[in-house]
Amino acid sequence: MGVWDLLLVGLVLLLGLCGVLVPGVPGSWLVWAAVSWWALKDPQPVAWWVLVGATVVLFLSQVVRWALPPRRLRTSGATPRMGVYAGVGAFLGFFLIPVLGAIPGFMAGVYLHERLRLGRHGEAVAALRTVMRSGGSSVLTELFTCLLIAGAWLGAVIWG
Repeated sequence: MGVWDLLLVGLVLLLGLCGVLVPGVPGSWLVWAAVSWWALKDPQPVAWWVLVGATVVLFLSQVVRWALPPRRLRTSGATPRMGVYAGVGAFLGFFLIPVLGAIPGFMAGVYLHERLRLGRHGEAVAALRTVMRSGGSSVLTELFTCLLIAGAWLGAVIWG
């Protein structure tokens, strides 16, 4: 697979990661489609293993998300700017504290947004709890899954 093809797959993966945070965009399915396209264009064993792993992880993520409360983020006061803070926090956390850092990074992003908006620690923590209870955990689950798949793809491209 050429460099331009890999860049295009990476761009679709990035679009899928951003799509997780935007309502109405099928983020996780874009991530899976990018990995599927890569595996079909570059039929190496590692590509097929990444595709199988991505499929299993996405399926498990959907099962977990069905068990969580439905998304009602608008009623909790979540804004697109909060989504950007949470997404950047999860992305930075994923790479600074490998893999598991996405979870505290997501929550730190939401906390930082609320702290800047409200100005006080106690109110920011209360707002963080409200956001996580009203659908933030569902968004975090989907974003973590997509980051995991994107990280596996990147690792397979670099080292595989």
